[in-house]
Amino acid sequence: MTDWQNGARDRLIVGLDVPTRGAAERIVEQLGDTVLWYKIGYQLAYGGGLPLVGELARAGKKVFLDLKLLDIPNTVAKGVESAAGLGASMLTLHAYPHAMRAAVAAAQGNELTLLGVTVLTSLDEADLKEAGYALGVADLVRLRATQARDIGMGGIVSAVSEAAAMRALLGPDMAIVTPGIRPAGAAAGDQKRVATPAEALAAGASHLVVARPIVEAADPRGAAETILAEMGAPRAAA
Repeated sequence: MTDWQNGARDRLIVGLDVPTRGAAERIVEQLGDTVLWYKIGYQLAYGGGLPLVGELARAGKKVFLDLKLLDIPNTVAKGVESAAGLGASMLTLHAYPHAMRAAVAAAQGNELTLLGVTVLTSLDEADLKEAGYALGVADLVRLRATQARDIGMGGIVSAVSEAAAMRALLGPDMAIVTPGIRPAGAAAGDQKRVATPAEALAAGASHLVVARPIVEAADPRGAAETILAEMGAPRAAA
């Protein structure tokens, strides 16, 4: 059994998509023991939030560092080494073969899980065509996921609509992290390929990323507990 199969709290990642470290710290304090995983992306990283990676790790939390690395191999490798040194548990990079090979080599000997971003969940067929891609969403996701598996990545990031096919392709152990998660009845926002927590789990996702429905809620802890309940977890003690 892989770690992510243990329970809902091992599978919910709260996206700290806020502009400042102070705002992120307030959300973490409000959520308390309800949440184990946090995502730090561009907004918070560039707002002074990178030191939170180590602080959260030392507090027993796990950090998904969502920086979507893509550069020449040496630069990607150095970035992976630095992310591991910060204490991150997961790190994303765009699933280009040269970048994934460099990242896998750099991550040898540590527990950092590398995730290949297949196709952003805000993109659809028209977006890929406009960007010059010959492949559509489904074909490009399959190609990049296959390459990630064969290169030795720890998992991928993919929309729920592709998760079932990806689980069949990748097998039971690779992580499939799905953003674009919205509780039943919530607005999609700027995401074009969204799903509920129950739909994501049924499709084979290992981890669900939820940001705005929690961090923008009047009661973030209550919102997180509602999502955990949708995922089948008992409510945490107050």
